[in-house]
Amino acid sequence: MPDRLRAVSSTFRSSWSRVRASRVPAAITASRWPRLLAVLLVGLAGGLVGLLLGGRVETAVGPTDVSLALRPAWSGGTIVRIPPLGALHLDTHWGPVALEARVTALRPESARSLIEGNGDLSDITDQITDQLRHGVMILLLRATALAVVVALLAGLLVFRSWRRALLGTGAAVAGLVSLALLFWTTFNPQAIAEPRYTGLLANAPQVVGDARSIVERFSAYRAQLARLVGNVSKLYSVTSTLPTYEPDPSTIRVLHVSDIHLNPAAWSVIRSVSTQFKVNMIIDSGDLTDHGSRPEDRFADEIESLKVPYVFIRGNHDARGTQRAVDRQKNAVVLDDTVQEIEGLRVYGVGDPRYTPDKTTRDDDVGAEQLRARGAQLAAKLRASGTVPDLAIVHDPHEAAGFSGTTPLILSGHTHQRSTTLLPTGTRLFVQGSTGGAGMRGLEKEQPTPIELSILYFSRTDHRLQGWDDLRLGGLGLTSAQIERHLEPRPDRAISPSPPATPTVSPSFPSLPPSEWPTTTPLSPRPSRQGG
Repeated sequence: MPDRLRAVSSTFRSSWSRVRASRVPAAITASRWPRLLAVLLVGLAGGLVGLLLGGRVETAVGPTDVSLALRPAWSGGTIVRIPPLGALHLDTHWGPVALEARVTALRPESARSLIEGNGDLSDITDQITDQLRHGVMILLLRATALAVVVALLAGLLVFRSWRRALLGTGAAVAGLVSLALLFWTTFNPQAIAEPRYTGLLANAPQVVGDARSIVERFSAYRAQLARLVGNVSKLYSVTSTLPTYEPDPSTIRVLHVSDIHLNPAAWSVIRSVSTQFKVNMIIDSGDLTDHGSRPEDRFADEIESLKVPYVFIRGNHDARGTQRAVDRQKNAVVLDDTVQEIEGLRVYGVGDPRYTPDKTTRDDDVGAEQLRARGAQLAAKLRASGTVPDLAIVHDPHEAAGFSGTTPLILSGHTHQRSTTLLPTGTRLFVQGSTGGAGMRGLEKEQPTPIELSILYFSRTDHRLQGWDDLRLGGLGLTSAQIERHLEPRPDRAISPSPPATPTVSPSFPSLPPSEWPTTTPLSPRPSRQGG
């Protein structure tokens, strides 16, 4: 019996040993995946570190020395830093790596030769393009080489194995190829035409250039690059005064402001921007004052100091007395269901039907639907007269929507939040923020309301909007400044009215009796007043 037990026990141990032996390869295989993943991660991390360390180069671009560098950034893109002016942000590509170019020095003699010389622009352009291309190529070659070397060294240091180090290096190379493919597929060549500018507001036009020029000469990318370098050289070479800004003569420049709300600081901003951008006219889409009281009428006296036509429509915070105070200014053009030709543009404007200066006197009987209906009625009357304005000005966006399909562009305000919408009819509705930072109301929120205004660029040939610059300054107590450029994708698009939806009942406006409703007058009822 004991012999039989010993035999059975021996057989069981032998079988168990064979089972355990059969499970060892699976366990070994299972343990390889974490090691393989670790090798790949070390290789990718080493490659990224090498890419960022090697992605730095100093190169000469025209009369400047430019530092090129690769930076980690989830959103990718290109940043052009121009101390002390600020930076240009270009959405050139998407990915975890951004390209940063920083102007580090200016060679005065070369800059003076570029500014004062009469050389061929194409020669200067070719030179700058070749220098920049050479710098970028050197940057990419150095970054790639160092990425491979660092990935290999990282694998050797961590695993002390050539096989694993080479495997990690292969992962780094695959990562570099993936980055290159991501850049290639997401590259946006139009990013140069729509930069976001941050820094000193007063110098922005000289750096960015004229919007109309970019629209007309966008295909000449290299010429824009040459112009950028030339203007930077001017800014560096002039210490006490800004260089003269030379606007494109084929562009009509319009400054759009709104909802100043009795903030005197707004006049300084408007005066500075209108001077720097050489605007042809200023359009105010309402709420110049806060309560529309008689003492506030003197606030309009600053309009004459702007020296360009100041087109105004009444907002819901502006009384009839406010409108008359503006009308007394030599360079003011008050529109109230009227059309005038101003600086070559046919402009229609209508005042807000409400007068709601504060919560104690607020009259909200005129709702959004009534405003839309009023806008549709005024637009129908405008079309019936055979007048097609180049743009319309309406204070409230709800009323502005009624003009969809009547004009290519509608300017409004009221909401204290800037936005733009391309309506199905082809009309663009542009809502301006508060150029006065919402006045004292700007302090009611946790963060001050920013000061916002825009430069609109129109073709002098067909009077269509070509592009615009959105300007934003920090609110009360803040000093930030930003300019963001936009281009109209199809400036010559067709404008077609929506099918009429005539209301069965005419809208009522309790805040204004019918005797005070504005009435349409013929085109140019009085001469356009220029300057003052």
